[in-house]
Amino acid sequence: QVQLVESGGGLVQPGGSLRLSCAASGIIFSIRSMGWYRQAPGKERELVARISITSSTNYADSVKGRFTISRDNAKNTVYLQMNSLKPEDTAVYYCNTPTTATMPWGQGTQVTVSS
Repeated sequence: QVQLVESGGGLVQPGGSLRLSCAASGIIFSIRSMGWYRQAPGKERELVARISITSSTNYADSVKGRFTISRDNAKNTVYLQMNSLKPEDTAVYYCNTPTTATMPWGQGTQVTVSS
């Protein structure tokens, strides 16, 4: 019954912004660390941001200062605010828990940064 549903992706010009959402069900969300991953064509999936149960955050160097991860436990939702987007941010973005208790992957949401 565990389900992760990502949304909010789309086509945006370089320098633009997007806000991604991840709705989780089937877990006790408030006691799960959560993260955002991305996978570009021909590349491995990488963790770009994580948020702990206390809302402390960590970011990959490639997105630090541009992306912000947040959570709303009342809505069982994790967000990724993406600013100053670059073409190299183009990827399918996924959410999951960045622990050994990885949940089934959702479909992800496509982010394309292009002029």
